[in-house]
Amino acid sequence: MKQLLGILLVALIPFPAAAVEEPRHEVVRTLDERVELRRYAPYVVAEVELDADASEAGNRAFPILAGYIFGKNKGERKLEMTAPVTQTAAPMKMAMTAPVTQSATRSGTRVQFVLPASVTLATAPEPLDPRVRLREEPAATWAVIRYSGTWSQARYAEHVAALRATLAAAGIATEGEPVWARYDGPMTPWFMRRNEVWLAVR
Repeated sequence: MKQLLGILLVALIPFPAAAVEEPRHEVVRTLDERVELRRYAPYVVAEVELDADASEAGNRAFPILAGYIFGKNKGERKLEMTAPVTQTAAPMKMAMTAPVTQSATRSGTRVQFVLPASVTLATAPEPLDPRVRLREEPAATWAVIRYSGTWSQARYAEHVAALRATLAAAGIATEGEPVWARYDGPMTPWFMRRNEVWLAVR
């Protein structure tokens, strides 16, 4: 029942459309028809980290983050929805019932909403929900592969592998976990959706 409720809530959220604002960036190199190297300027995000795998994290995180940008913040300020919504694996500490010599972690998921370029850390409204964290993503170069279609984990994994193979062939090293970026809402037909996988260039 909780999972169904999450799906219904996501469906009601005005997800980004093609004409909305994206983080400022420039394409510095194109490797093939689908892979670009992009240099991004710094941008501010609202994010939440959940003890959930990628398949369920979006449904759980979207209502939390949407609440923040739609006024669940000090001052009840509403912010414009931008694109993309991203998610990536994030280590999370595990509660232990006995002493251990090393801290134990498991993989959770971090989901981010990009805030408008006019919003800085200093001017962003303070969240009322303690799960929401504001952070500035630093300037960085990302390797990006674009694809359309469903949001299945199989499609995502297929394009992570394709991106890694293209970068390896070009001798380009990366670091960190892949980032899954989605630009369209669940009401957009699957064949019209813009999806991307990002890998940070070392």
